[in-house]
Amino acid sequence: MLRHVVCLTWSDAATPADVDAVIAGLAELPGLIPEIRAYTVASDLGLSAGNADLAIVADFDDADGWRRYLDHPAHQAMLRERIRPILAQRAAVQCDVP
Repeated sequence: MLRHVVCLTWSDAATPADVDAVIAGLAELPGLIPEIRAYTVASDLGLSAGNADLAIVADFDDADGWRRYLDHPAHQAMLRERIRPILAQRAAVQCDVP
């Protein structure tokens, strides 16, 4: 199984409504993209300074499924319309999990 982990940090221009729209939109993706096996979206609890604001953990059968997710129109729309307009920083990793 391939795990895709993304940490997002919002720009100062991001409003609570913007962030809520991102979270709501991301929550819809598992119902739209059949390659997603598991999907978690969670805001940082604010326990440590310097953390990212949002984490996404997504599991796929393999790299091909992950690539189809990346290119899926619903995912691309989320990036274009909701995430990139308020994004300050992004970090990601893809790894194998047993």
